[in-house]
Amino acid sequence: MTEETAQKDRFWLYVGIAVFVIVAGILLIKQSENDKFAPIKQQVEEENALMNIRVLN
Repeated sequence: MTEETAQKDRFWLYVGIAVFVIVAGILLIKQSENDKFAPIKQQVEEENALMNIRVLN
């Protein structure tokens, strides 16, 4: 029974490690995409600022 309990403990350890690795990978990919598109986002914000003209009556 002790060996069976130890095996279950390792199973959940492996599941936890796998989930951590998957989440970390997703976060790294998302951060990479944010860095890649940062100049484009800045350019769009500048264009919106230039086009934000109020018309006075």
